[in-house]
Amino acid sequence: MLTRKQIDLLDFIHKRVQRDGVPPSFDEMKEALDLRSKSGIHRLITALEERGFIRRLAHRARALEIVKLPEVLTAAEQRDQPQAGGFSPEVIDGDAAPRPGAALDVTASAPARSLPVMGRIAAGVPIEAISNAEHSIAVPDAMLGAQGEHYALEVRGDSMIDAGINDGDVVVIRETATADNGDIVVALIDDHEATLKRFFRRGGAIALEAANPAYETRLLPEDQVRIQGRLVGLIRTY
Repeated sequence: MLTRKQIDLLDFIHKRVQRDGVPPSFDEMKEALDLRSKSGIHRLITALEERGFIRRLAHRARALEIVKLPEVLTAAEQRDQPQAGGFSPEVIDGDAAPRPGAALDVTASAPARSLPVMGRIAAGVPIEAISNAEHSIAVPDAMLGAQGEHYALEVRGDSMIDAGINDGDVVVIRETATADNGDIVVALIDDHEATLKRFFRRGGAIALEAANPAYETRLLPEDQVRIQGRLVGLIRTY
């Protein structure tokens, strides 16, 4: 039987993996559970691993995998599932970031909208800002949601690979000038460099965090960063 804290941590990890495709950091877990130190998180993770609910994966950043969920969480998840005629959680929709291995059939006969592909976005070292549409791509309406303007960008680089975003993928972006901590955003730096990174506010600064341990987090003054949009979907060609 799991303790309340163990259930809360498992639920938090599961929801973040569903949303972002990568488990939260230990600092994020500590903050979510209102613990004073990361040692408490280590103890909870060890207990969950011993009980077979999670598995640690070797040689990967934030290497935690959900193996199973307790009945209290699976029952809650089933209540939140869309009804018949809705969309499967595997679909990368207008409110969810992509998950590794998630697939969207863009050849299906579902309603689609044509979006401009504005160029290439760096998932690595920032490149020059992108402003001109190069071509367009058909994107299922289910990915876009009902509100806001959208555009697409082709990814160059591997700094977001642990979030399931690979070199050559096309990301779908909802235009917005604001973001919440943990969102994957298109950030414009000093009005001439654009990059795809996870967004965090830290005091009076903005942290742009990669999803690849090979890349360092960039910490920039708030007035040097403008949000150009938030990631809402991903299209991959095999």
